[in-house]
Amino acid sequence: MHPTINISKHKRLFFILFWSVLALSVWPYIHINNRPLYWLLHCLTVMLCFITVAHYLSDIVLPKALKEGKMKRFILVFFVGILLLNILISFFFTLFPYYVNDTVVLRDAGAVTWQQFFVHKLFSSFPSAMAIVTTTCGIRFYEEHYKIEQINAKLKQEHLEAQIKLLQDQINPHLMFNILNHIHILMQNNVELASTVLLKFSDILRYQLYECNQQHVFLHQEIQYLQDLVAIEEIRWQEELTVQCVWEIETKQLQIAPLLLVPLVENAFKHVSRLPHQQGYVHIRCKEEKGKLTLAIENSYNDRFKREKQQGGIGIVNITERLKIQYPDAHTFQLEEKEDTFTVVLQIDLNHDNR
Repeated sequence: MHPTINISKHKRLFFILFWSVLALSVWPYIHINNRPLYWLLHCLTVMLCFITVAHYLSDIVLPKALKEGKMKRFILVFFVGILLLNILISFFFTLFPYYVNDTVVLRDAGAVTWQQFFVHKLFSSFPSAMAIVTTTCGIRFYEEHYKIEQINAKLKQEHLEAQIKLLQDQINPHLMFNILNHIHILMQNNVELASTVLLKFSDILRYQLYECNQQHVFLHQEIQYLQDLVAIEEIRWQEELTVQCVWEIETKQLQIAPLLLVPLVENAFKHVSRLPHQQGYVHIRCKEEKGKLTLAIENSYNDRFKREKQQGGIGIVNITERLKIQYPDAHTFQLEEKEDTFTVVLQIDLNHDNR
C-alpha cells in the first residue's frame, strides 16, 4: 500500500513542476504589449486547455479503458483529444491577439489574415499537444500498470497461501484419525500405554492448534513434533518394527514451514513392510548444519509383503506441491525404491528467504 502512495505523491510533485515549467515556456510566445493582466489571462486560458484535456484523458479515460480492457477505444479518444486540444490552443492563440488587434503576431508568423494565422497555429501546435498529452497519459499508464502488478502479486500470494493451507489441512485430519485409531486399539488392551500415547497426542494437538497457524515455526518445534509422532508409532508397533532415529539440530532459531516434514515420517510407518518372521525397520536421520536441513528416511519395503496401501494417501504429492510453493529454488527431493528398501532424502536451505 505504501509504494502506491509514494507514487501518487511523486506524480503530484512532478505535475506541479511540469505545468509550472510549461507555463513559463508558453509565456514568451504571448505578447505583453503593455497589457500584462490581459496576456496573463491569455496564458492561464491556454494552460487550462492543456491541463483539462490532458488530465481528462489520463485520469478518467485511460484508467477506465485499462479496467474494461478497451485500449483500442482509448487510442481513438486519445487522438480525438489531441485534435481538440490543438484546435483550442490555436483558437485562443488567434482570438486573444485578434481581440486587441496585435498585428505583430501576424508579421512574425508570415500570415496576412487571422484565418491564415489560425491554420498556421493548427500545424505548429500539434507536436506540443501530442507531447503534453502523451507525457501525462504515459505517467498515468505507468501508475495504473504498477497498481495492477501489485494487485496481481497480492492475489497470487493469497492463492499460494490458500493452496498451502489446503495442503496443510489435508495432513491434520488424516494424521489425527490415525493416532485416535491407535489410542482406541490400545484402550482395549493396555490402558497405561494408551494413556502415554494420549499424552503424546495432546502435545501434537497443541502444536497443531497453536503453532501451525503461522507461516513459519521454529525448526526445533517441528522436530519435537516429529519426535512425538515417532514415539507414538514406536508404541504402536512395539516389537514388530525396529526404529532408529538421529536428530542433530545445530541452530534452534531457524524457521521452517509447519508440518512440511510430517508426510515423509508418516508414510515411512504407513507403508513399511515386514518379511515373515522378520522385523521391519524405519531409520530416520535429521541433520541441520549452517541452515542446511537434511532429512533421510529409509524403511523396509517389499512389494509382496508390504502393508496394504490405505485409502487417501497424500504424502508424496502433498510435500512435492508444498516444496514447489514454499521452497521453489531451495530444495532437493529424491525418492529411491529398491527390492527391499524405500528411501527418501529431502534437503532444504532454510537460509533461503521464501516468505
